[in-house]
Amino acid sequence: MAEHDIIDQIAERVDHLLLRHEELQRTHVLLTRQVQALTAERDQLKSRLSAARARVDALIERLPQAAASDAPEASP
Repeated sequence: MAEHDIIDQIAERVDHLLLRHEELQRTHVLLTRQVQALTAERDQLKSRLSAARARVDALIERLPQAAASDAPEASP
């Protein structure tokens, strides 16, 4: 009889572990998707930043050289 109770307890724990494993697998899939989405968003933002920097650099290049030499120097 005690052996039967031990087997039932083990079976119950195994069932609980299987349920927990499935839950963790689903959570892992969701987190993986979230990481992928955030990575794609980061890459897009980096690309937009790079494009904006290029536009600013192009605008700076178009500024007249005299404007750069006439600008007041910052005092220490």
